[in-house]
Amino acid sequence: MKILMFNWRDITHPWAGGAEKYLHEIGKRLAKKHEVTLFCGSYSEAQDREEIDGIEIIRSGGKFTIYIHAAIKYLSKLKRRDYDVVVDGINGVPFFTPLYSKKPIVAVIHHIVGWKIFRRELPLPLAVVGYLCERSIPYIYRNCKFATVSESTKEELRRFGIEENKITVIPNGIDLNPRLGKKSERPRIIYFGRIKNYKRLDHVLKAFSIVRQEISDAELIIAGRGKTTHLKNLARSLDIERSVIFVGEASEKQKIEILSSSWIYVIASTKEGWGVSVIEANACGTPAVAYDVPGLRDSIKHSYNGLLVEDCNVKALASAIINLIEDNELRKKLSKNAVEWAKRFSWDRSAEMFERVVRSLV
Repeated sequence: MKILMFNWRDITHPWAGGAEKYLHEIGKRLAKKHEVTLFCGSYSEAQDREEIDGIEIIRSGGKFTIYIHAAIKYLSKLKRRDYDVVVDGINGVPFFTPLYSKKPIVAVIHHIVGWKIFRRELPLPLAVVGYLCERSIPYIYRNCKFATVSESTKEELRRFGIEENKITVIPNGIDLNPRLGKKSERPRIIYFGRIKNYKRLDHVLKAFSIVRQEISDAELIIAGRGKTTHLKNLARSLDIERSVIFVGEASEKQKIEILSSSWIYVIASTKEGWGVSVIEANACGTPAVAYDVPGLRDSIKHSYNGLLVEDCNVKALASAIINLIEDNELRKKLSKNAVEWAKRFSWDRSAEMFERVVRSLV
């Protein structure tokens, strides 16, 4: 079978995130039995073509022109390869593949972005364009199958106008295989992930400033790609800068070391498709504290592998963190449950589910 995937970025892109990880992990497993090609945007110093883990990578176009390049390349060259199925990775703005491809299409969507996130992440004119493009999905993709990563997003898609029988939930897997290490001597709280506005790390810092009033030796680590100047300024204004460590981008080895040594993983996103970073923390024996929002309520089972609190309630976020730090028995129970919960998620299993969806169309 010949499978053509479209996605904004590939796994090597400097700004690759969960969506890129998802398609790559599934794609490389499919590539063991099928011919898999990924068309994605280019970036500085990237090759136009290369093979990674059995996937042929074709790069063309930039952050916004990728969508035009995809249509042109498909109509002029890619179509000649006679692919059996097209996989359309939708990250807010779709590729509109049904408009130029007659092949069966699987649309992969992690979550509905919505106006609030578009406006938070983009200048107003681009936010309007992105929002309108996303709103067109139920009409343009009405004859397509959808794959998503959580029941929360499935419900979002259903309310969005997608028929429920066209949606299959295929969760993220994890590829960490950590040895559970010793927790740090002092209470350590960790955020690990991309630093984006919708992640609301300002909430994390404000909650931590409350935690510090109760637990003076607590420390917060913020690790991941992204600009941190505004966060460092906020930490300074909250008088917690000496207790906040900004790590920046970390290797897989560093990720395991930091997650394993931490007491609590905290995330305050507006929403997530799933929250794979939660499961990675869980695999390292670290329970999570988060807002009760779509995606995170799927990856976190309240009082099992973490705690959920009311959205936007910074005081409640802080109270949950304080509770876990002070209640050793609760924290140990959630830590043990977290490891068991993480074992349920496998990229091999997710790839098998994805292959069944693809085969049903061919």
